[in-house]
Amino acid sequence: MSYLLTLLAISFVVSAVGWVYFIYFFSIGYGLSISALAVATAVIFSDVMTLPVAILEGVLFIYGIRLALYLLLRERRSASYKKILYQPENTTKKPLFAMFMIWTSCALLYIGQMSPATFYLHNLREGLAVSEAWAWAGAIVAAIGVVIEMVADAQKSAAKRVNASRFVSTGLYRIVRCPNYFGEVLMWTGSFIICFGACCTLWQWVIAALGYVGIVYVMFSGARRLELRQQEVYGDDPEFQAYIHRRPLILPFVPIYSVAKHTWLKG
Repeated sequence: MSYLLTLLAISFVVSAVGWVYFIYFFSIGYGLSISALAVATAVIFSDVMTLPVAILEGVLFIYGIRLALYLLLRERRSASYKKILYQPENTTKKPLFAMFMIWTSCALLYIGQMSPATFYLHNLREGLAVSEAWAWAGAIVAAIGVVIEMVADAQKSAAKRVNASRFVSTGLYRIVRCPNYFGEVLMWTGSFIICFGACCTLWQWVIAALGYVGIVYVMFSGARRLELRQQEVYGDDPEFQAYIHRRPLILPFVPIYSVAKHTWLKG
């Protein structure tokens, strides 16, 4: 149990960047926390580290660092993103108790997201018969997810350089409207499925499941916010309306075209 307390302390310390600016709890603090936890897990369990789990931790480390740097650069270079980032609802001073609860929720969520590989290595150290096949499957799925997210972000940036005032419908955006969110969901799905071969106890399953469900919720909540913003900007464009009625929101080939009416996704 001490390893979880150590990781939780790291999650709290790194995600505390949100105290500098509220939204950083969910953005830069998120990316840095994932990278820090990946490194910490590798160090704590270096004696039992396996190749597939090492690959997974490497994927998550790269994901976290890339996300934090991407968001920092985007904040400096993109006027439209800065306008969204510093909108009144984000800049309004939050009560101290609310800030503390958000900080705590984020730190716990990040631990839950990273827990499957941690539990796998802990149970391996305890001599349980963990399955390396599931670890390989998880690492491969997670790596594919990160590649999809990186390609989607690059394609969106390229499309916006050509025409900043038009919505993006090229590349992976021909298949799904939020391929970057899909890539992240796929990455965390890869992380989660390691549990199936990790001989997890009930409480380990609960922690891992809460982390997975939590980040999927965050992705759909983010997609909802994006959908509402795009409706404001492009809602009168017939081409945009045709596009959003033909392309699923997050999951390719799954006919979920809108979540705008689902206010329970408001984050």
